[in-house]
Amino acid sequence: MNVLADVISSTIVFAVPLLLVAMGGMFSERSGIINIALEGIMIIGALMGCLMMRWLDPAVTAGQLGSQLAMLIATLFSGVCGMAFAVLLAFASINLKADQTIGGTALNMLAPALAIVLTWVVQGQGQTTILIPTWSRITQETFGIAAKDTFLQNLLFKNMYLTTFLTVLLFAIAVVLLYKTKFGLRLRSCGEHPQAAASVGINVFKMRYAGVLISGFLGGIGGLAFTLAAGSGFQSSVAGYGFLALAVMIFGNWKPWSILGASLFFALFKVIGSYASSIPFMPEFKGLEGVSTYLYPMLPYIVTMILLILTSKKSRAPKAEGIPYDKGMR
Repeated sequence: MNVLADVISSTIVFAVPLLLVAMGGMFSERSGIINIALEGIMIIGALMGCLMMRWLDPAVTAGQLGSQLAMLIATLFSGVCGMAFAVLLAFASINLKADQTIGGTALNMLAPALAIVLTWVVQGQGQTTILIPTWSRITQETFGIAAKDTFLQNLLFKNMYLTTFLTVLLFAIAVVLLYKTKFGLRLRSCGEHPQAAASVGINVFKMRYAGVLISGFLGGIGGLAFTLAAGSGFQSSVAGYGFLALAVMIFGNWKPWSILGASLFFALFKVIGSYASSIPFMPEFKGLEGVSTYLYPMLPYIVTMILLILTSKKSRAPKAEGIPYDKGMR
């Protein structure tokens, strides 16, 4: 039963960054800007969030600052830094009308190199891992509950972070913002037919900037959420999770509820790959030494490719995504 609790709690905690980053990509692409730079945005968000936690650690340890208040500050700081990094993509894509795929790829290449340099500046050359403080996790002690090895406590507290609760709130805001507000209608119209949107007085440039900035904010928080889920500290990488989030967004057909289901689905395979040796009914591949060691961690990526092949014909991307807006076109 404890293995089941571990699998469920780990699925939720790994679905959180996928959901956040895929929703970020959704806002950007719904406005008409392809955001390939999600991987780089995650790296920058994770880097700055971990550096903020490192800076706040003495105050938390001394009892001058609450641990979850410090986590909230670090999380919001991650989002703001991710937003700042996304401005580079927005400027290149909207103002300079550069190729959006190439611009996003360039930012993905810049982010890990920049992360390593900044980590060396802060910690000293050669120290590439930023350790995560133990107070980042919400435990039984946070609520004054005695720790027990039960199914419910393992389910609730083994992988509980503030980012999980924030994600629920941000998901609800995203759904309302996209479908129940004028802003959401205008954003979607800019991704479908920007010339028609401009003809009724909508500033396409501003709406596309807004879409990319929201994408950066959610992607930055998603980067920190992934680092917390991985639990080994920040090492200038998010293990391709930004690209996996892109696949989740496409599989979810650029719709929040579908993206939520896709996030849980892909996260489950990620966790199965990690916990395969502890799950009794998983094949052990006896006689093929070392196969399971490499095969099961590949599961989420194999499933991603298969599902994208099967569902690509049914996916409907925003019509104007990737096309620079030209006021003179009709």
